[in-house]
Amino acid sequence: MKIRLDHVVKTFNTFRAVRDVSLEIESGELVALLGPSGSGKTTILRMVAGLEFADGGHIYFGDQDATDIPVRDRGVGFVFQHYALFPHMTVQENIAFGMKVSKVKREKAAIAARVVELLRLVRLEGLGDRFPAQISGGQRQRVALARALAVDPKVLLLDEPFGALDAAVRRDLRRWLREIHDELGITTLFVTHDQEEALDLADRVVILNEGQIVQQGTPEQVCRDPKSAFVTRFLGDANRLSAEVRGGVAYADGAAIAAEGVANGAAEIYARPGDLDWSAAGPGISASVTRVLDRPGGRRVIAVTAAGEHVEFDVEPELAVRAGDQGFVTLRRAQVFTAS
Repeated sequence: MKIRLDHVVKTFNTFRAVRDVSLEIESGELVALLGPSGSGKTTILRMVAGLEFADGGHIYFGDQDATDIPVRDRGVGFVFQHYALFPHMTVQENIAFGMKVSKVKREKAAIAARVVELLRLVRLEGLGDRFPAQISGGQRQRVALARALAVDPKVLLLDEPFGALDAAVRRDLRRWLREIHDELGITTLFVTHDQEEALDLADRVVILNEGQIVQQGTPEQVCRDPKSAFVTRFLGDANRLSAEVRGGVAYADGAAIAAEGVANGAAEIYARPGDLDWSAAGPGISASVTRVLDRPGGRRVIAVTAAGEHVEFDVEPELAVRAGDQGFVTLRRAQVFTAS
């Protein structure tokens, strides 16, 4: 089922939560809505679900204008962050609930067979007779997904589904959810503020800020070609260095970076920690090491430049470097934007 948002607007009192958003989600695509708190991503998801109604614009499911269709009639499955399971029902009763209250009547045997099928799909065979309090948080989220899938939704909507879980469980469930999506091929819209989660899971990432789409593309596109300083900062660690652009080149203290298309004047250079190199002899930007952080996979160095700007960069674990060392930082790759 293809979903299309056409100039959608949503206002709460005087606050414009969603500002003229247009977006197409292809049938069978898994799209992540990514952004900071208050960026409008959950409001968009709730409007697609029918839990909120747009103040302007239209939402289409295929060729059907679904803007004003009630949530019960939209054919969506919704998975919330905090499971929303019925504590007095067993796992299998929770999964069966939607089928029992659906307008589409099913025989008891058909419902029971579907529950068994879904328990297999979410890898919870043998746990159908347990109550939610008797299983782990990750297992409860699997039950919530099975319940959403039980009614054969045309669209699957997930609102921060792993936000209440610890990091290790989240990583496991991300891989599992991607496998489920590939097996079923349901059009899926996924909301998260976790960049790694969005980039690991999605076919396409839509980045929002202050109710507007600021960039969208594949994980590779948004990571390798950010279109703004906001996107660069939001997608992980980024060092910022003040610079001046003259004739298509950004100059910082001891560095010159190509800045094609950036207007002459004050600018900012952004570089990831993995895009910086350190040497004792130069050339490069003069800096002094203030701290060294040892980690299982490497070493993170924190330094301050002669201009007083802090930078972080990664070095090999074997590199001898310590607080107080003087040296030079060079930029292997970076993005340049006009100073905001």
